[in-house]
Amino acid sequence: MEAYAEDLAYIHDVGFGGFAKSSAPGLLEILRKKGVTRGLVVDLGCGSGLWARALCDAGYAVLGIDISKAMVKLAKQRVPEGTFQAGSFLKAKLPPCDAVTALGECLNYLFDRRSSLAELGRLFRRAYAALRSGGVFIFDIAEPGRGAGPRQRFREGPDWAVLVEIDEDPKARRLTRRITVFRKIGDLCRRSQEVHELRLYQRSDILKALRRVGFQVRTLRGYGQQRFPEAYVGFLARKP
Repeated sequence: MEAYAEDLAYIHDVGFGGFAKSSAPGLLEILRKKGVTRGLVVDLGCGSGLWARALCDAGYAVLGIDISKAMVKLAKQRVPEGTFQAGSFLKAKLPPCDAVTALGECLNYLFDRRSSLAELGRLFRRAYAALRSGGVFIFDIAEPGRGAGPRQRFREGPDWAVLVEIDEDPKARRLTRRITVFRKIGDLCRRSQEVHELRLYQRSDILKALRRVGFQVRTLRGYGQQRFPEAYVGFLARKP
């Protein structure tokens, strides 16, 4: 599956950055309260670098990893002092760090077809090994029921429009978003399509997987003033 190619990456950056921007103050507060006031933060699914920008402005070093080359290109432009690499977080080597984050339900995506609860368990072990004592792993996931609501959704901006068709398979716990993208380039309009599939996880399974590797963990209903919608949950996991 295509993973945020050039046009959708651009549109996500200019039109759908509200979640990252609104979450940043609350996330920074969580880091400070947990004693992570400096050091390296590894941001999985870093997107166009909106959260990375907030981290660098607050004095942290950042390593961002995203499977979309177009997103990584935008992140490098926005945060030239950060380090970014394109690739699957399921394969990436995590360096010693003070925090790991994964925002915007990125752990649900099936761009890497190997993604599963077992693979997330392996990622959790790698994150635990990379974190210093007292370090934290903060992330959010989509749960069954995330696809509730209108089956079709439309948004537009000055030079773009997006139509999303949403289908959730409750039995398979899978969410499919069929995305049609229109972007104005000069006097012309370019059309493209992407299909994004997500595996939906129960919070109880994620909690078990985190505790199994040694994390102390609690769930979150939001990041500060940024509250989560229905069928969406965050996790604050700390390495003792």
